Amino acid sequence: MQFDDAARRYDAVLVVSFGGPEGPDDVRPFLDNVLRGLPVPERAKAAVAARYQRFGGVSPISAHTRAFAQALQASLEAAACPLPVYLGNRNWHPLLADAVRRMAADGVRRAVAFVTSVFSSYSGCRQYREDLHRATRETDAAPRIDKLRQAWNHPGFIGAMTARLRAALRSAPDAAVLFTAHSLPLAMAAGARYEAQLTEACGLVAAAAGAARWRLAYQSA
Repeated sequence: MQFDDAARRYDAVLVVSFGGPEGPDDVRPFLDNVLRGLPVPERAKAAVAARYQRFGGVSPISAHTRAFAQALQASLEAAACPLPVYLGNRNWHPLLADAVRRMAADGVRRAVAFVTSVFSSYSGCRQYREDLHRATRETDAAPRIDKLRQAWNHPGFIGAMTARLRAALRSAPDAAVLFTAHSLPLAMAAGARYEAQLTEACGLVAAAAGAARWRLAYQSA
């Protein structure tokens, strides 16, 4: 029996994330990237910038994403699958377009992309697909990039969240659990499965960890 296993033949892994400022001078350029094309008043942008400056102009997301990419590289090597891992961000360095150009220069022809946004919405899924399409379209000899599916109910994701919750509950076994996530504009949420996926993922984690009392709440407006 013969079968086509081409879909399993990759030259590299691309980790795609949101990106974040890593110092005071990065905040305004970063926000310009995030808000490009959106009708955001200057006073609103200044208010967001001030929040970043309270923490030295540093978002933890960039350091966390680099650590994830390094851990992924080590895991692949340990599994005798030493694919190179590249990192490309939507809004801050290393930018996605730069990562794709580097992959092309390194001779990568086919890559698989993992997007760190695991729930479905325009900004959390489709916009990343558009970014990937644009970056490959604008790069000579760009690799073909296959995006992995959303990880919101993947056993690996649920298992990792369950382990964290179990560890927390060991110190407070009778505590109620509050899951939190970023909110979406109502218009965007109406056209996505973001809330439904969040609710289901929270239920899966709570059930696996034995948390009888839990709620989902949102961190932003």
